Amino acid sequence: MKQNRSIFRRFLKVHFLFIFFPPIMLIFFSAFVGFSNAHEKDLNSLNLFYLTVLLFGFIIVAFVILSWLFFLKLQKRLARLQEVMSCSAQNNSFPKPISVQADRMDEIDQLGSSFNWMIQQLEGSRKRAYEEELLRHRLIANLSHDLRTPLTILRGHVTRLNHESLSLEGQNSLTEINHTITRVGDLMDDLLTYTLLTSGKLPFVPVTTDIGRLVRASVAAWYPVFEEREIQLDVDLPGDETFYWEADPQWMTRVLDNLFQNILRHAAEGKYANIMVDVEKEQIIVADRGPGMGNSSHERGAGIGLSTCHYMLKKMRLKADFTSNENGTRVTIKHTERTSTSASGEVNRWSLE
Repeated sequence: MKQNRSIFRRFLKVHFLFIFFPPIMLIFFSAFVGFSNAHEKDLNSLNLFYLTVLLFGFIIVAFVILSWLFFLKLQKRLARLQEVMSCSAQNNSFPKPISVQADRMDEIDQLGSSFNWMIQQLEGSRKRAYEEELLRHRLIANLSHDLRTPLTILRGHVTRLNHESLSLEGQNSLTEINHTITRVGDLMDDLLTYTLLTSGKLPFVPVTTDIGRLVRASVAAWYPVFEEREIQLDVDLPGDETFYWEADPQWMTRVLDNLFQNILRHAAEGKYANIMVDVEKEQIIVADRGPGMGNSSHERGAGIGLSTCHYMLKKMRLKADFTSNENGTRVTIKHTERTSTSASGEVNRWSLE
């Protein structure tokens, strides 16, 4: 392997020669002239002084020119490397490898070689991360699909046992088992939906959406469920007035479904839900009288549903402000550039944006 060369060592060698070699030659020449009697008569001290000044002037000029050429070449090589780095930073992409002269391999070439090696390592890491992400998405999707079969079998056995004569305690156990199966199924749906969203399998199709009409349709679909759980539904939806958002109707419906489902899971004991569309402020408000988000719940999961809502709302340039205390939770969906003030006395506050 060829030994690396030092650009600064070459610089010092060349300048050393131009600084010390001419004076040494002048001293040698003067000494040689001193031994020659014939030349001693023709060479006077004034000519020797002019020769010395001329020689030192040449040394200074040569020193400046060589230094300027050296640093100009060095600046061009460093500027080329800096240009490659700046271009990649602006385009948010990996830079292309730079050319390196293997027969020279000075400090700048060594820096370029290290830079090229770093690019290769980063590209390899990104490729491995992409493959691992695809594998993770595929694994979650397959698990969500495969786990539905045993859950369906369990639900079939629970249905069969419901027709058998069981004690009151047995009936309560079957009810709890059925409820747990439903809960696990909902969690798998949330996980599968989030995986499909983050992998780009559920496309985002924004259109001009009538928000009043969309909320009204969602409330009508969930009304029998609230009525079955004996939850008082207070709905304030203007009939003639409305507003429009550039949003994906399916994604907005999914967000509302998640909020309504959270009321049934965590705030059903409050027996109240308020759904309102504020046309003037262009907001959707969903409130309940549950124990609040700060209190623990045996059905509280890892927040996959809220993560899904976060992703959808952010994609649609919306956000959800969560205001919660022991008297209930209030969710306000609005544009990200809009701000709102909250009432006094709030204990906990979350912002999903």
